[in-house]
Amino acid sequence: MKTILALSLAGTLLGTTALAQEDFQPAVIFDMGGKMDKSFNEAAFNGAERFKEETGIDYLEFEITNEAQREQAMERMVRKGADIVVVVGFQNATPVETIAKANPDVKFTIIDAVVDLPNVQSVTFKEEEGSYLVGMAAAMASKTDKVGFVGGMDIPLIRNFLHGYEQGVKATKPDMQVISNFAGTTPAAWSDPARGAELAISQFDRGADVVYAAAGATGLGVLQAAADKGELAIGVDSNQNYLYPGHILTSMVKKVDEAVYNAFKTAQDGTWEAGAESLGLAEKGVDYAVDENNADLITPEIKQKLDEAKQEIIDGKIAVEDYYSTQK
Repeated sequence: MKTILALSLAGTLLGTTALAQEDFQPAVIFDMGGKMDKSFNEAAFNGAERFKEETGIDYLEFEITNEAQREQAMERMVRKGADIVVVVGFQNATPVETIAKANPDVKFTIIDAVVDLPNVQSVTFKEEEGSYLVGMAAAMASKTDKVGFVGGMDIPLIRNFLHGYEQGVKATKPDMQVISNFAGTTPAAWSDPARGAELAISQFDRGADVVYAAAGATGLGVLQAAADKGELAIGVDSNQNYLYPGHILTSMVKKVDEAVYNAFKTAQDGTWEAGAESLGLAEKGVDYAVDENNADLITPEIKQKLDEAKQEIIDGKIAVEDYYSTQK
């Protein structure tokens, strides 16, 4: 898996001629949890909206609410004349493979999974690298030497967030305890804020004072619980610092918005390429977020240490292990 994720974006070039504005039809399919989840899907939405604002070209869209809709939604986009279909979420890998094979003239970009076909572009992220940094931040901010993690669906992708987080925590304070829970084992685990709050409160009650949420809309419950309990949480995918200023230590940002925007833009101008790419700190695909909402929490000392570690990861001086390699 690690080898596949490391492939460079060098696949088959589909279409070298830029499409006129009136001839180009992009489409995006959002995953479970809804496009306004303030996290993963919303980042994709923001990328599509940026393209629309810059070009004046509207896009087709669909929000998945159950498993049966995945192939149906992609087929619908093809029937409506989409030139490129951006599909958000790892669970769409098999449906993308099926529909892309049946429609070789349509471009597909899938985010968070790899599909090896000549008309599919696969964009994944090195979540472990960004999670390492927020793990360091959690360890430095904690006063109890206990921190927490609430994941959404218990899958390798989310365990990769946890694995990087644990490495960052332990690199900073080797004896610190990391308490972890997952919201569930079905896609419903992405859209249950009440469950997220319940798990976070349990971790706070056990002594954790910083909890990292990697759970889509379920994570919103974690963030609210932190604010209600007077503790700290860490957001994910989008910059969520603004949701509860003073209680969101930072956010581990995945540039899903850039991936969607770039897919649309390159498909329109004729430079879109099939193949796979994995975006980490060096590629500016992940990062930690600092703004006016958490500037008082990320002290100059913490920021200095995070930025030093960030550069060392980019330079290869710190090797952050991904979860997938532990399963071989």
